[in-house]
Amino acid sequence: MNPLQQYGYTDRVARLFSLHPPTTAAPAASPARVVRADRTRLLLATEQGLLRVRSHEVLVTGDWVAVTGGEDPRIVGVLPRWAVLQRKRAHDPLPEAQLLGANVDLVGVVVPLDRALSVNRLERTLVAARDSGAVPLVVLTKADLSSRFDAVVADTVERARGVEVFTTSAEEGDGLDDLRARVGAGQTLALLGPSGAGKSSLVNALIGRNMQDTGRVRAGDGRGRHTTTARELVPIGDGAVLMDTPGLRGFALWDAEDGLAAVFGEIEDLFASCRFRDCAHDAEPGCAVQLALLSGALGERRWRSYRKMQRELESLHRRQNPPERRSHDRSPKRAVRDAVRGKEHRQGWG
Repeated sequence: MNPLQQYGYTDRVARLFSLHPPTTAAPAASPARVVRADRTRLLLATEQGLLRVRSHEVLVTGDWVAVTGGEDPRIVGVLPRWAVLQRKRAHDPLPEAQLLGANVDLVGVVVPLDRALSVNRLERTLVAARDSGAVPLVVLTKADLSSRFDAVVADTVERARGVEVFTTSAEEGDGLDDLRARVGAGQTLALLGPSGAGKSSLVNALIGRNMQDTGRVRAGDGRGRHTTTARELVPIGDGAVLMDTPGLRGFALWDAEDGLAAVFGEIEDLFASCRFRDCAHDAEPGCAVQLALLSGALGERRWRSYRKMQRELESLHRRQNPPERRSHDRSPKRAVRDAVRGKEHRQGWG
């Protein structure tokens, strides 16, 4: 297996390259994958090995590119992304997407078992994972440190609502074989979670060597240091790849209406049963949502969580589209959905 195959190059990727040749006139170019992106400095995996290049294009870990050979290698094309993992960039005065990874097949939402379950974080990350185009998983870590193991696992499985859940312990090796087997040849699994969640220890355990530094975690609040400083691809054998990511303190959504609908599908299904098509699901007669809340079929906390993220996305769309650019004959929800369908980051060759 050559170095490029170790980073997920398969017949599928080869076919995509043949369907999307670079438009830029350039010497013979070869496929490569972005292993790590540090602003304009890129580490690429090629058939010959790892290669460092500079590029002024906005590229992200996981991108497939065409690169020329010789003493001055250049990127001359970028393969269309089939999956894009992103969030809203924090603390920016204007809304902007932060790309976390591209061309991932699985997204592992990492949940540490040595602390209380953050249902809000779990749901938010699952929404982003669903919206990316990848298949979401939940990866429970630090099983050996949990004093309420059975209860927390059961609660997480219930909250995940049909998403596969893997329980692991990097220290004792529990669950690692099952997780490794879930990542098929040529597939990429991105790991997302807070700092101190055990992602680096999990990566080390899966590859069988100490590649990622692991940081100490404060006993008082369970928080750790950011031991992974950049998103990076890590081969784990047979063409399967991990994408390790730095710990994320928060997760603001970016154009994730489709993901929201997928994760909260039972709520969106209720909308079709409301008496009025423009029901605001507040105090209108015949509101299926309010009936579900009264009967207990829909939990109040889950409804509030859905509404909070829905309003967040609507607010984001309004900031992206000032009044003079918005169509006044569309509801905010429909406007957000239309914006999602035209995501600017799922683009062709650069």
